[in-house]
Amino acid sequence: KAGEPLFPFFASTPESKQYFRVVSDTYVTDDAGTGIVHQAPAFGEDDYRVCLAHGIITKGADIPCPVDANGLFTDPIEPVKGKHVKEADNTLIALLKDAGRLVQKDNLDHSYPFCWRSDTPLIYKAVPSWFVKVEEIRDKIVANNNKTYWVPNHVKEVRFHNWLTDARDWAVSRNRFWGTPIPIWASESFDEVVCIGSIDELAELSGIRVDDLHREVVDEVTIPSKKNPGTVLKRVDEVFDCWFESGSMPYAQKHYPFENKEKFEKGFPADFIAEGLDQTRGWFYTLMVLSTALFDKPAFQNLIVNGLVLAGDGKKMSKRLKNYPDPNVVIGKYGADALRMYLINSPVVRAESLKFQESGVLGVVKEVFLPWYNAFRFFIQNVERLEANGTKFVPSVDKVKATTNPTDIWISAATQGLIKFVHQEMKAYRLYTVMPALVQFVTQLTNWYVRLNRDRLKGMEGGDAETGLQVLYDVLLGVTMVMAPFTPFITEFFYQHLRKMQPSYKDAENGGGVSNPVMPGKSDSVHFLKLPEYDESRLNEDAVEAMEALQTVVELGRNVREKRNIGLRTPIKSVSAVLRNPSANVVAAITGPLKHYILSELNAWDFQVVPKEAEHDWVTMSLTPNFEILGRKLGKKMKAVQAAVKAMSHEDAVACLQSGELVIDDVTIDAKAELISKLSFSKEGDHWEATPNADGSVVVAVDCTQDEAILSAGKSRELINAIQQLRKNAGLDLSDQVEVFFEEEDGVTSVEDAVAGDLALF
Repeated sequence: KAGEPLFPFFASTPESKQYFRVVSDTYVTDDAGTGIVHQAPAFGEDDYRVCLAHGIITKGADIPCPVDANGLFTDPIEPVKGKHVKEADNTLIALLKDAGRLVQKDNLDHSYPFCWRSDTPLIYKAVPSWFVKVEEIRDKIVANNNKTYWVPNHVKEVRFHNWLTDARDWAVSRNRFWGTPIPIWASESFDEVVCIGSIDELAELSGIRVDDLHREVVDEVTIPSKKNPGTVLKRVDEVFDCWFESGSMPYAQKHYPFENKEKFEKGFPADFIAEGLDQTRGWFYTLMVLSTALFDKPAFQNLIVNGLVLAGDGKKMSKRLKNYPDPNVVIGKYGADALRMYLINSPVVRAESLKFQESGVLGVVKEVFLPWYNAFRFFIQNVERLEANGTKFVPSVDKVKATTNPTDIWISAATQGLIKFVHQEMKAYRLYTVMPALVQFVTQLTNWYVRLNRDRLKGMEGGDAETGLQVLYDVLLGVTMVMAPFTPFITEFFYQHLRKMQPSYKDAENGGGVSNPVMPGKSDSVHFLKLPEYDESRLNEDAVEAMEALQTVVELGRNVREKRNIGLRTPIKSVSAVLRNPSANVVAAITGPLKHYILSELNAWDFQVVPKEAEHDWVTMSLTPNFEILGRKLGKKMKAVQAAVKAMSHEDAVACLQSGELVIDDVTIDAKAELISKLSFSKEGDHWEATPNADGSVVVAVDCTQDEAILSAGKSRELINAIQQLRKNAGLDLSDQVEVFFEEEDGVTSVEDAVAGDLALF
């Protein structure tokens, strides 16, 4: 429906018969304002789209735009010609009022775009541009995207795919001085246009050879017209959008097709690239568009999408606002490795945002690097002690494989399992699974292996020290090599010390350290070495499972001590563990070769795993429905099933889990996937204290009886601790023998009695 324009400025133009109409579109709603929106196709994306859809303007043709590049009104807006658009409001409002067309004058606060550099208001303005016809090859671009592998995949399948399926022609020109000149020469009327493909072609057509392709040089070059002899073609004024150059990177970096043709074709598409999530509509897009247009191939095979690192307050990092710590200061305080690991072990590698916290970098130093370094230093100190006693330490994998110590077998198996896992996950470009596994392994090494074997590695448990040190060396070297790509500096430090023990170290002389074949010891840098391959023969799932059970028992046992406020120096009579469906291997290990570690860690006199036939005397098994799964499956029947499951006895619950299914009326339930089982302690007696693990699959109970023997042993432990502290303060070595004296008040003999009863502890 046609209408009379508020202003007559464009009413007399030839195209005006299409103007001043009422049209509709879904982006205009009646829940705000008047429900009527004026359309100015040169000043809004929706305006342009709506006017194009309704035939008011034509794609590729001129559109009405009475504002120049400086934001000033031009012809035919005579009343405000030469005024900035933000300064013309009052004049235009007065014209409306004089014409009797002003309904209301008011101020409304709303969000508005400002220049992020100058904080000045911006306007959205269409400018003539050169385009790549993306819409013509859109289906090919989508097909090529399907040939790529992204981490995380949902960015490819959802965000990027949706962007591609709705892709529009790409404006690749910019109106500025600095930039790569678009190599198009044209006549003044654009009836003759030449796109130049090389320096040689430009020289051939213009008669002038240039080597400098900056615009101040090439803008002076003209090409004689073939259509209109006597006239010349001049280079168009625009330069390339820098994203066109980014998308051209695979070819430009090798100067293809003028050089390196075979080398380029051999390495294209690239194996993998990595960039931020914000490049979904930037670099990832331009790479895909240009590679499809040129070769009908994707530019890359694999892609890791990084999230954005934000300031601690969740805002974008800003140099102007200075809302983030200086990276140089952070690196100076904590090291580049700590910052690197903090970022890699964060949501950023899953395309999620990270609110940067300096305390997180410090956490890496305290929780990973210091324990790791302490384990390394402990190893070096004890190798020096071993060699001071006349035993030369020479690394031997054969000795590592021959060990019978259960913790040696476990940490060796865990190391090989880690190496296997890293290979598997890195091949899938899943950094977000690799780093947590590496961090967890360092914790296992320092908090468990070294802790459990400290006295043994010091040589205080006989002649087994060398075997333990062989295992620790093998683990430290393996972890150093695996961690090298992630923490390049600290691993280089470790390697330079560890390599000196290798027999091949002598081969590093006279340049041998940089020659092939690479090998630990001989090679001058850990970064010369290949990622180690795992040793299948040393993988041992039974040992890993048994150690996991030991750690669970110890941690739950410590929790029980805390509940009863029993210090670790006071022994406890017994520890009993109930494990849901443990393997025979686990039971045999933690009640056999690993038992003394449990007793030592918990300062307990006895430990047992409750046999299956006696479990009902100790715990009660309860089942609850997995509502997330069963809610969708059962619907209205959910309530009745829930009541029936909750009413089951311990025996019924155990039988249900053993059979693998539960049938209630006409509903069959998968006991493993659709029910959640939990053990709870039920043995009577105030001297018992127990705690379950998080999923209720293990319950550890402690006999907390505090009789005379227990209290006496506790006092002995306190005395031993005091003596050890005095030795430390005096700077004594382990081998230094001392005489110990103590004195009690008259009539008090509690310490003397404790010592007499617990001489074995001393």
